[in-house]
Amino acid sequence: MQFLAPWRLWWLLLVPALGVLYVVVSLVLQRKRLNRVRSSLDGVIPPDSPWRRHIAVLLSILSLTTLTLAYAQPKTQVPVPRERATIVVAIDVSKSMEATDVEPNRLEAAKAAAADFVRKMPAKFNVALVTFAATSRLVVPPTTDHDQVVAQINNLYLQPGTAIGEGIYSSLEALLLVPPDPTDPQAEVPARIVLLSDGKTQTGRSADTAAREAKKQNVPIYTIAYGTPDGTIISNGRREPVPVDKEELANVSKVSGGRAYEAESAADLKAVYDSIASSVGTELVDQEVTAIYAGIGLLFAVLAAAGLASLAARWP
Repeated sequence: MQFLAPWRLWWLLLVPALGVLYVVVSLVLQRKRLNRVRSSLDGVIPPDSPWRRHIAVLLSILSLTTLTLAYAQPKTQVPVPRERATIVVAIDVSKSMEATDVEPNRLEAAKAAAADFVRKMPAKFNVALVTFAATSRLVVPPTTDHDQVVAQINNLYLQPGTAIGEGIYSSLEALLLVPPDPTDPQAEVPARIVLLSDGKTQTGRSADTAAREAKKQNVPIYTIAYGTPDGTIISNGRREPVPVDKEELANVSKVSGGRAYEAESAADLKAVYDSIASSVGTELVDQEVTAIYAGIGLLFAVLAAAGLASLAARWP
């Protein structure tokens, strides 16, 4: 928990002090009561109920504690929709994406899920499209025309080789083309890379080195390891296994400060994209919650007052 006025928390030192004072006074009064001779009023006034008195004091202390916390102006972080951001969708189009362990095949299912992901982006978000196989290519530079990105996703086709590192570098280069915010040209717009692949780097620059460059530029990479361990393709008349490689993608997300996801079916992939959309589409902002603590403190104060009134009502 954080506070806007943390120095006011020094008032909390009164809480244990009052608690100790109450215990000391209670012990002294109890000892006097045991040693004194019963007066004529003792037969008229019924004995006190210590547990009621203890509860009333406890509620008073709780009220003091929560009201002091409210006085220090506590704050918390709440998610709110972002107005602007840039998302680079990077998709592996290598031959292994032809595997049919995900129906109808990995690439077609990935295209459908990625298109749905782009459609869900807020209207002011810039979205870019990068593909990679043996080489990488910027298909659509950052744009708010999401329909254009979806159209290009639907036109993707398979190519040989896998170069995850090159795909990351092309994604970072795409961010250099982001148009400035017309209302605030100097504003620093957050950027994210969402990278889907089923393979392991076979050519090009290291994915680890590319991830470190993304970290340096403050661009987290959300990786999606897509496919199952049992995926196969037909190559040169022979069936070859193409199991998904999760380790490299997990390392890319970790090094860049992003998050790693896994999907073994079209439904899994849709859920992953939905989760990423929720993550990149919101940001955490500080929100003061003084009223909540003040309300709790007031409730404790009311209960304490009710307890004291109950004790007072026992007197004639």
